[in-house]
Amino acid sequence: MKKILPIIVSAQFLCTSLWFAGNAINTDMARELQLDQHFLAHLTSAIQFGFIIGTLGFAIFTISDRFSPSIVFFCSAMLAGFFNLGLCLNNITATQILLFRFLTGFFLAGIYPVGMKIASDYYQSGLGKSLGFLVGALVLGTAFPHLLKDLSLGFHWKYVLYATTSLSAIGGFGIVLFVPNGPYRKAGQKIKLNAFANGLKKQKFRAIYYGVRVYPRLGAWPQFLCNFSKRHYLFRRSWKIVWKQLESLCFQSIDPICRLCGHPLFCTLLSK
Repeated sequence: MKKILPIIVSAQFLCTSLWFAGNAINTDMARELQLDQHFLAHLTSAIQFGFIIGTLGFAIFTISDRFSPSIVFFCSAMLAGFFNLGLCLNNITATQILLFRFLTGFFLAGIYPVGMKIASDYYQSGLGKSLGFLVGALVLGTAFPHLLKDLSLGFHWKYVLYATTSLSAIGGFGIVLFVPNGPYRKAGQKIKLNAFANGLKKQKFRAIYYGVRVYPRLGAWPQFLCNFSKRHYLFRRSWKIVWKQLESLCFQSIDPICRLCGHPLFCTLLSK
């Protein structure tokens, strides 16, 4: 039982390295493929939009409840890695790149949220702390492609894609081989479209919901350090990694924050 959380956190870190792999290589890829200088914005929007649509679909059809979440995580990791690798195709067009990033984001919805679902199937007490570690792993995982790019030492930008796809596969196999269905899993949940509205009536659910609205503010303050160092090229990339590490530490404080956010007075003030 004690080994389960480190495995989930490690798998989450490895698989979410796919998230901003495209951003890390955007400059070199745009130069080689002669893409627009503002292509990065479209690249980021594509994967974020895919994640939103994927999360909505996974939630509406209760995928991780109707099927084994470990298998869902594994399949999503494989498919997300496959579409991430699609950027390595020869003579790829801008439209194809955006489509591949959208599909990568779509299947990331079967990694990040499903990883939290797996944790909740194992931990009823101390769940907040477990989720804090998972969100921290997400933050570090999304920054990892930038570190890979800096350490590539002249290698072609496609090697970043090869590396992140391989890491995603390792994370997927780690979950499906070493993390079976948890003891608190409730299988076969039916589709309930009014579940969210009913959930807001429960104090514990409100604690998580409003806590999620608060913790990005905690993670935003290190950005000021990045802005401060923008004029110094030598420290620019280093601060990007440091920022993510500081974010990770902030996110590990979600549990006490959510406990505060569950207070009815706090919820009333925040909802105004």
